[in-house]
Amino acid sequence: MVIGYNKPLYILPYDHRSSFEKGLYGWTGALNAAQTERIAKTKEVIYDAFKLALTKGLARERAGILVDEQFGARILRDAVKNGYITAMPAEKSGQAEFQFEYGEQWAAHIEAFKPTFSKVLVRYNPEDDEAMNRRQATRLKLLADHCHSHGVYFMFELLVPATHEQMDRVDGDQHIYDTDLRPSLMLDTIKELQAAGVEPDVWKIEGLDRREDCEKIAHTARRDGRDKVGCIILGRGSNEQKVVEWLRNASAVPGFIGFAVGRTSFWEPLVSLRDGKIGREQAVEQIAARYMEWVRTFEKGAAN
Repeated sequence: MVIGYNKPLYILPYDHRSSFEKGLYGWTGALNAAQTERIAKTKEVIYDAFKLALTKGLARERAGILVDEQFGARILRDAVKNGYITAMPAEKSGQAEFQFEYGEQWAAHIEAFKPTFSKVLVRYNPEDDEAMNRRQATRLKLLADHCHSHGVYFMFELLVPATHEQMDRVDGDQHIYDTDLRPSLMLDTIKELQAAGVEPDVWKIEGLDRREDCEKIAHTARRDGRDKVGCIILGRGSNEQKVVEWLRNASAVPGFIGFAVGRTSFWEPLVSLRDGKIGREQAVEQIAARYMEWVRTFEKGAAN
């Protein structure tokens, strides 16, 4: 399998787990069957929004969903059956160090659903714990190699959380860290992981405030013959104005093929639905409208 995916890719991600359990519904501890089903039904609202967007002119060969097996097994099966682009997370939710969601059975779960992409969210800072970074890289290479030998694309969501020392360097200012430190740390991380044999087809990249940083990321992701590798920008749960800014920055850069914007797409409509302020159909329409807004913004930026 040739490494890389360089076609337009507009992902609606809702593989969040603790965000739904604790953030949306305020539940802690082990879920009972009724709670699990309620979250599954809630995620079906987002899936219906995705399908609505397809009826409004969104090209299905560019559109995809990212949803977890725990709450989205029905969605994944239906989406695969209908030939939609699908992505499924392999990581255990909310961990500082990457761990497989299903332990030693991780490969069997990928094979059971056969998604287009197997996705990981990884927290990796090249100036942090070296031993932990090596352990993560070893596991991630296993996953990447498995994907490429089984016809599944590998999607890598990279988060670079600041160390205490790095935050001290910027006097505790998160914005300065995101603007002045994080981009260079992301470049170093990509190079380290590539050197360790971790070869994503698509990198999911946190929003970047400067276009030149997008250019550097894309160049590094595609260096040394990796010219088919794609990058997509993610929304980080930010506000609509910031998401639009990030989409515009990335869309004009060769190598950035799309986006994955989740919470900014669905959170407010789902809260309103939960609170009885809107009905299910209205929630579906609002989520679809936001998703389509990101598509229009990205495609307009890419065309300029």
